Amino acid sequence: MKFKEITDNEIKQIDKLQSEYFSKYMHLFDPPLPDGVPERLEKIVASAGISRTDVVLDMGTGTGILIPIILKYNPSLIYANDLSEKMLKSVKERYPDVRTEHGDIRDLRLQDRTVDVVLINACYPNIVDKHGSFNNIRRITKTGCRVVISHPMGGAFINFLQEKVPFPLDGFPENKTVAKSLFEPYGFRVSGFVNEDKLYILVLEG
Repeated sequence: MKFKEITDNEIKQIDKLQSEYFSKYMHLFDPPLPDGVPERLEKIVASAGISRTDVVLDMGTGTGILIPIILKYNPSLIYANDLSEKMLKSVKERYPDVRTEHGDIRDLRLQDRTVDVVLINACYPNIVDKHGSFNNIRRITKTGCRVVISHPMGGAFINFLQEKVPFPLDGFPENKTVAKSLFEPYGFRVSGFVNEDKLYILVLEG
């Protein structure tokens, strides 16, 4: 199984739609969160095994909902990446020590082999060019890295969202076999998998 191919023009158009949408509705992503979500977010971040020496990339950070949890682990550095400049401005105001990186993950220009942990929470379905993105994630991550793909409302929640947003959303890999076939070509192995009614966590190691 491979990720579908998509043209550069399609990627730019969908990225623009997403940036505009999330900038407009960014207030919807701030607390208070639905019951149970804060506890599930704690589980998601815990699955990354963050240590004090780690460099962490919070991809699709939004308004930075994971950052207070990440900070509990005292990593050496946190990068926050998003398509929405408005969201990143909010993150920078709240967490001035976090380094913000605007743009598509496939174009992120961090140095080779510098990141220990990549958190892709509630935004995997939004990644337009998954092939280009995971090639770049592999480039910037160290040997022994952890990549956590997750959603605190579960994979089925995407079906609900698909009818609400003006851009396409992909589903999550539904089992370990599918995940293995998708991510092994990029040098990642599946080391953890949770697919519950209201919690999805896929942990990859590289």
